[in-house]
Amino acid sequence: MNLTLKVWRQSGPQATGHIETYAAEDIPEEASFLEMLDIVNVGLIEIGAEPIHFDHDCREGICGACSLTIDGIPHSKETGVTTCQLHMRKFSDGDTIWIEPFRARAFPVIKDLMVDRSALDRVIAAGGFVDVRTGSAPEANAIPVGKETADAVFDAATCIGCGACVAACRNASAMLFTGAKVYHLNNLPQGQEEKDQRVLAMVRQMDAEGFGDCSNHFECEAVCPKGISVDVISKLNRDYAVAVAREGLAD
Repeated sequence: MNLTLKVWRQSGPQATGHIETYAAEDIPEEASFLEMLDIVNVGLIEIGAEPIHFDHDCREGICGACSLTIDGIPHSKETGVTTCQLHMRKFSDGDTIWIEPFRARAFPVIKDLMVDRSALDRVIAAGGFVDVRTGSAPEANAIPVGKETADAVFDAATCIGCGACVAACRNASAMLFTGAKVYHLNNLPQGQEEKDQRVLAMVRQMDAEGFGDCSNHFECEAVCPKGISVDVISKLNRDYAVAVAREGLAD
């Protein structure tokens, strides 16, 4: 398989970026997208050229580090997959593929296709945990959780924090990400004690990081590799409104 790649190159956060064209030749159909980039980089290194810089870690669709915008869509047009789980058999011989980093003010480019997504970490650090004293580890069945609640919480907890929802949103909103993290803890018995404090802290940190507002286009749900529903955004808005009201009454 022979392809033409249009790749975003940017030497640093303050540099001006541009698109460069590369030939990807003799690419096996069974190769993953990142393996295809590895093959191209080997060729660049052999001729003394600067390889294409991109993030990756587990290459198993678990960590979300491999985030790329492919032909204008975060993680590509294939649904339910991360970039590392995208295979070249999804493309045709002779295709031209555009490869860019995730675009958002809160995700500054580090180099080429690598962006700084630590803003999501700071949202988590603001309240995405339980710190009340729980004593020793309880027996697994000591705190009953209904199946419907458990299933919904587990679905929200599958968020890997890749940031595709932000990159797909016209406003670069992190509402799906934040909603998933808040939903995960706010609907478990262990998370009830700090429910209001958590949602206030995480939403305010999200705003401070420069993420935009949700405009209900649902592009976030469409590109989420874990298929997280926009229902978590509705729940986030309700929890936040209640927490703000209670905060006002307490003043």
